[in-house]
Amino acid sequence: MRDTRESRLLLVLLVAIAFALITVDIRGGENSPVDGARQAAATVFGPIENGVSSAVDPVGNAIAAIRDSGERHDRLAELERENAALKSKLGSDERSRSRLTQLDSMLALAGEGQYGIKGAQVIAIGAAQGFSWTITIDIGADDGIQRDMTVLNGDGLVGRVTTVGPSTSTVLLANDPDFTVGTRMEGGDELGFASGQGDRPLRVELLNGKAQIKKGDRLVTFGSEADKPFVPGVPVGVVSRVDPSGGDLTRTLYVTPYVGFSKLDIVGVVVEAPKKDPRDTVLPDPAKPKPTPTVTVTVTPGADGQQPGADGTQPGQEEQQGQGGQQDEGEQPQGGLMPRHEQTPQGGQTPRGGQTPQGAAEPDGQAEQDEQEQ
Repeated sequence: MRDTRESRLLLVLLVAIAFALITVDIRGGENSPVDGARQAAATVFGPIENGVSSAVDPVGNAIAAIRDSGERHDRLAELERENAALKSKLGSDERSRSRLTQLDSMLALAGEGQYGIKGAQVIAIGAAQGFSWTITIDIGADDGIQRDMTVLNGDGLVGRVTTVGPSTSTVLLANDPDFTVGTRMEGGDELGFASGQGDRPLRVELLNGKAQIKKGDRLVTFGSEADKPFVPGVPVGVVSRVDPSGGDLTRTLYVTPYVGFSKLDIVGVVVEAPKKDPRDTVLPDPAKPKPTPTVTVTVTPGADGQQPGADGTQPGQEEQQGQGGQQDEGEQPQGGLMPRHEQTPQGGQTPRGGQTPQGAAEPDGQAEQDEQEQ
């Protein structure tokens, strides 16, 4: 339609008529004069609206779904972030509890041995200084750490400090092949030297080749001059195998260390040695042996209801073997042979001694002689 003066006048006229009808409809209320026209229009255009709605609704729903998918994606991403944060918090809580347990154990060990320690956390594991078994801890010279100080944890000997920086230090672990520490057997004065063997047990050479050592014996550090690099009394491990001496001047032991070198986290550096050798007081309490189970035997009465005797025989049962290992009368010895005095001679004669064996018939002549004597 062209934009002319007549078209503009027609548009204004239609708008005026529309406002007039709306005013009349509002003022009329339920009795509006246009109500009939509205119902007629609904009757005519209602089916058309339903058809158009059925055709347009899927498209509208799809558009709404596309619009809402962004919001749902954002909500899902937010939930995933919250879940990750909760998991991280839970993991950190478990790690904190583990560290707290390690710290408590280490403080208990240091208290038993009267060691002055400075706690540290392992921040790296590896060959930082050319060693095969080392760790790096987060304290150094600024914290009073010096070279050749003993390092321990709640289980026992960890190693010794080899390199010190301003804020970090390198520790040579006790299982390194280049590591050697003097040891002493629990409850005695048998001395030796323990060397690391990587992931295998420590190798200990005792100075006394005739020392009486057995599996399960325990060792502690002997200590060094001026307590460097090792303080005395730190638990080392448990003997797992003893090589035969074979007349050698020394004796070789293999010791399972207390410390798990592959899972170190919290350690302590001994900055003050004990005033007195703690000897064996720092060793953990020995494992209690398991009680041996007892077996209870219940005696069942015999078939006649009578209890067996003290020797295990039923009442009325005849003793089968007399004193001195001799067979009682009436019992058949091994081999099926009857004793000489119980054998019945051929011809029905009475055995020697005038006794008639059980079940044997007396001869007629012997019976008559007995009647005459009576």
